[in-house]
Amino acid sequence: MDGAIVVDKPAGWTSHDAVARLRRLAGTRRIGHLGTLDPIATGVLPLVIGRATRLSQFYTRSEKVYEATIRFGYSTDTYDREGRPSSPVSQMEIDPEEVDRKLAGFRGTFLQTPPPVSAKKVGGVPAYRLARAQVAVELKPVQVEVYEATLLGVEGQDARIRVHCSSGTYLRAIAHEMGQMMGCGAHLYDLRRTLSGEFTLDQARTMAQLEQLAQEERLIEALVPAASLLPDFPAEYVDEVGENQIRQGRDFAVSPFRIRRGIRYVKAVNRSGELIAIAEMKLPNLYHPFVVF
Repeated sequence: MDGAIVVDKPAGWTSHDAVARLRRLAGTRRIGHLGTLDPIATGVLPLVIGRATRLSQFYTRSEKVYEATIRFGYSTDTYDREGRPSSPVSQMEIDPEEVDRKLAGFRGTFLQTPPPVSAKKVGGVPAYRLARAQVAVELKPVQVEVYEATLLGVEGQDARIRVHCSSGTYLRAIAHEMGQMMGCGAHLYDLRRTLSGEFTLDQARTMAQLEQLAQEERLIEALVPAASLLPDFPAEYVDEVGENQIRQGRDFAVSPFRIRRGIRYVKAVNRSGELIAIAEMKLPNLYHPFVVF
């Protein structure tokens, strides 16, 4: 079991809850997630298994797509529905045109301050732990990029949006700031991730489906094999001699006809279709094993 399983995370679960459950189902502790999801969020949560956990370093900047509901009328101290109101509560109907104008301000590249209740670390401690201990922290703004921010619809106090963004973008912060801009307060009511890097909702399995597969000893059917991961890295197929050399950490040449000149990383794959290594360019058409399986 070396590869990835895409979980459709249920609401109320932490990302660690999903990891813990899959460890039990797969019978291994070598499982990690490729980016957290808030407990209220559902949707795409890729989990890497076995030796594929060593590929996590290549997913730190994966783009995301979300569909979310922003509820206007009051803000909360966590910027989502689980927090306590931090502004007066008002009943109102919002203007779709005004919401769309405000949403347009979040398209492009900008600095965003993470929510006080977040996984951002302050002195090695997650900000949410400090916030729960009522320790005041000041989180530094970070640069994020929103490629698409589309208003899907408005009903009463709720606005449905779709956002395609860079890694590290907080939809809770966007909801909170939109509430400030509208002068009525707002918070994130629900959130569903439909894409995380190369992983889509079509690939995702619910926990009930995964439990059924595990019970029938068919969990491997949900696995995306390691060699299929990182599709932007071209594959160089090697014979048995080349495989042994790569496992010894030796440089290897790639075909100039298969691998475009200047590509930083390639996947070395053996004749059985198994991933042998991720290699980094040393010279044009000469690569050095960077992560060896």
